[in-house]
Amino acid sequence: MRAVILDLKGLDELNLSSIENQVDELKTYGTTPEEKVLERIKGFDIVITNKTAITDQVLQQTKSIKLICVLATGTNVVDKHAAYDRGIPVCNCVAYGVDSVVQHVWSLILALHNNLLSYSKDVSRGEWQRSDQFCFIDHPIVELKGRTLGVIGHGNLGKGVVKIASAFGMDVIICQKIGGDRASVAADTGIPFDEFIQQADVISLHCPLTPATENLFTREVFQRMKPGAFLVNAARGGIVNEQALADALKEGVIAGAATDVITEEPPVNGNVLLAGNIPNLLVTPHIAWASLEARSRIVEQTADNIAAYIAGAPIRTV
Repeated sequence: MRAVILDLKGLDELNLSSIENQVDELKTYGTTPEEKVLERIKGFDIVITNKTAITDQVLQQTKSIKLICVLATGTNVVDKHAAYDRGIPVCNCVAYGVDSVVQHVWSLILALHNNLLSYSKDVSRGEWQRSDQFCFIDHPIVELKGRTLGVIGHGNLGKGVVKIASAFGMDVIICQKIGGDRASVAADTGIPFDEFIQQADVISLHCPLTPATENLFTREVFQRMKPGAFLVNAARGGIVNEQALADALKEGVIAGAATDVITEEPPVNGNVLLAGNIPNLLVTPHIAWASLEARSRIVEQTADNIAAYIAGAPIRTV
């Protein structure tokens, strides 16, 4: 079996021996532009991709592909119907980054409550050095104890975030699932969204980006939130209307926000949240998932997916 990885960048410093041991040949590319995909997968049995699209048009023009592995949980980069029609299993990686994401989310929550970014900037500017006492207290510091953490998306990631909240003495509320049929919503024990946003002091997003969740947080929603509330987004950028968030922070409608995701990544065309004049905003470059341990699990799960397929019992198929 011959395998090709189309976009190894981000995993390229990891040991790939577990994958290499499953195949006769492994070819890797750091990135693959759209026009090179067909050329690079021809003659290979297994295609491994992260964000490089595998379209129906591509699959129409190659007959050798027997398995597609995605180096992530999301599989929207693969035309799954086209793969299924050709009898090609599509396998992904699951729950590999729970610990990494949870750690990053709490790093952001703590940084917001302690105003770490503002204080770090103050020290760099010499404000502490000019202080007339031993400390320099110029930004509010808020304790987590007694505050209410609200989670939207109560899967593995959401549950992981909730688990830590008890250590800080926080109360927890779970939002009712956004979207879905009436029966599933009726059976959901979570709090309806309109009530949820008014009760939470900290909102952490862990839901998928769907038509129902796109632009879920708008100017009107921010105005109904608590003035002292923080919003943390480690899900998908499109769930939050970015202009509305920027305005809400500038106008003091909410206390602060942190996001690890934006609508276009990387932001080659700029983004309103990258302006330097937005107060109490932390932006990180989609790294919540990216601990060394989490990325190593991706490699190991991909090797397992290949081994299971070769054994005739594919796993993690989507």
